[in-house]
Amino acid sequence: MAEKKAIIVLAPEAEIAACGDGLGKLLKKGVVLKNYTAGNSLEAAEGAISVAPAGVADEVATGTALMVVDLGTAGTAELDTALAAVLDGTDRRCTLAVVAKGAVVFYGLGVDAKAGEVARAAQARDIVPTLAYIADFPITTECTGAVLYQVLKSPNLKMDEIGKLKEALVRMESALARDNREPWDKHDCA
Repeated sequence: MAEKKAIIVLAPEAEIAACGDGLGKLLKKGVVLKNYTAGNSLEAAEGAISVAPAGVADEVATGTALMVVDLGTAGTAELDTALAAVLDGTDRRCTLAVVAKGAVVFYGLGVDAKAGEVARAAQARDIVPTLAYIADFPITTECTGAVLYQVLKSPNLKMDEIGKLKEALVRMESALARDNREPWDKHDCA
């Protein structure tokens, strides 16, 4: 399985409103939670790496599981510019959470791009558990947040993944039992 990655963009002073390429792309396929209560969204994060927007591509390439882009007191225009750089540095294995003034937006792998805006109340402590559920990275025992299932493509995301792995294992065992390795002969994993 490909390594999944999660990125948290912190911009507590910026508004979530489409004003350019970065926020426009984010809002087009992202899930917005406007009933958001701010706080320490990183309390349960273990091994998070702080990175600048331009450095996201390098961290994604090296396999960093959890990245934090802290924009401090940046406004909406600065958030838009930073998001454009962050989104350019990501790939299909990345999930993004953008924490802004009064809202949080989830985007990318495992996120339901058709959900749009979700009415569920969210708190800062829910961000890391949700990303950890999607991207499979460890959290601390101090975690008190909940997984925001309403932003996911499937609330049974992990069960679906396990089901796919079990099916692949059955197919591989079947091919090995009949001494036919054809699907795997095409790859280096055989």
